[in-house]
Amino acid sequence: MTYASALPGQPRGGTIGGPATDRAVCVLAPNASPMTLDGTNTWIVAEPDSDLAVVIDPGPLDDAHLKDVIATAERAGRRVALTLLTHGHPDHAEGAARFAELTRTSVRALDPALRLGDEGLGLGDVITTGGLELRVVPTPGHTADSLSFHLPADGAVLTGDTVLGRGTTVVAHPDGRLGDYLDSLRRLRSLTVDDGVDTVLPGHGPVLNDARGVVEYYLAHRANRLAQVETAVEDGHRTPSEVVAHVYADVDRSLWPAAELSVRAQLDYLREHGLI
Repeated sequence: MTYASALPGQPRGGTIGGPATDRAVCVLAPNASPMTLDGTNTWIVAEPDSDLAVVIDPGPLDDAHLKDVIATAERAGRRVALTLLTHGHPDHAEGAARFAELTRTSVRALDPALRLGDEGLGLGDVITTGGLELRVVPTPGHTADSLSFHLPADGAVLTGDTVLGRGTTVVAHPDGRLGDYLDSLRRLRSLTVDDGVDTVLPGHGPVLNDARGVVEYYLAHRANRLAQVETAVEDGHRTPSEVVAHVYADVDRSLWPAAELSVRAQLDYLREHGLI
């Protein structure tokens, strides 16, 4: 879900999978691509002394990966007790129903169509499985149903595709909206300022050790891109594809279709604010 090659945030080196904080372990799905980076990060989260675990984003429908997630939890002496989704894109959620079948767990998500069980997720919800505290943070923009999960005990936030470990995120127009996305970034910045969050556990790419730095970068990057799109329109580049070719000329052309989604969201935003 990225079309840039690098960003600040002090990304951790080494392998992406494995322990990331005292409570979070990553199992990397085997679905690497230009859009998914190294693959989808499936997160196992649990209190250190608990025998119950929560899994966030089981990932693609790949039985070997789903069973590897279960085995990783079991090797730590834990049973998967709950499945959560950051959003409904297939690289995060396609395997959720099968994973729920394998673990006999419910699936909680913002979108009712993705849930298995009676409970959804929304603002103010706190997950307390096995003594764990995960706070639900609505972060729409990449998609309308995007959520993040604040893990206070580790000073961390699991961001799905709202903030990535490398590159920047597509605003997936028309479901994703730029105004919502900017509000979500500001919400995440508040977590870094007011709630002690210093670590980003992303849906793709490495863990980031400077949460505030990367969110500030994302906000600056979006402001810069928006200004570039506005200028491109003023210079006569009217269609989304024309704007992409002008503004994203330095980006791999294979990623232009994804960039065009963000451009469409940017054009909508500029029109809504009377800027074009």
